[in-house]
Amino acid sequence: MTDAKPQKDAKKPTKLQQQVDELTADLQRTRADFENYRKRSEADKAATYQHGQAAAIQKLLPVIDNIERAVAYAPVELKDNKWAQGIAALVKNLEKSLEGLNLKRIDAKPGAVFNPDLHEAIQFDEEAEGEKEVIAEELQAGYTLAGTPIRHAMVKVTKR
Repeated sequence: MTDAKPQKDAKKPTKLQQQVDELTADLQRTRADFENYRKRSEADKAATYQHGQAAAIQKLLPVIDNIERAVAYAPVELKDNKWAQGIAALVKNLEKSLEGLNLKRIDAKPGAVFNPDLHEAIQFDEEAEGEKEVIAEELQAGYTLAGTPIRHAMVKVTKR
C-alpha cells in the first residue's frame, strides 16, 4: 500500500497566486499609464517649443518685410554703394539663419498656382479669363515653419 496524500488540483490557483496575478496586472497597467504619460508629456513639450518658436519668428517677420521694402525702393544711384549692398545682404543673411530653424518662404512668384492653404488672395482680377487661378503679384511674403504656415503669402490673383 502506498501512502497517497491528497494532491490539490494543479489547475486551481491558490489565494496567494491570485494576489500575485492581481498585483502583476496592476503593475503592468501602471507601467502602461506611465509610458502613455511620458509620451504625452514629450509631445506637449515639443508643441510648446514649436509654438514659442513660431511666436518669436512672427515678431521678426515685419522687420524682414521692412528691410526688403527699403532695399526694393533704394535709389538707383545707391546701387553700387557698399552700405546699401550691406543692407541688402542683411535680408539674405537673416533668411538663411531662419532657414536653420526650419522656416521657409512660401513660393508666391507671379505665375505660380494659387493655393488657398498657403496664399491669401487680397485682390482678384475679375476681367481675366482662364481655367487656372495663378498669382499675378506677391504683396507680402508668407512663411512656413516645419511645413506649417505661420503667415500666408498675401497675393493678387488672376486667371490663365
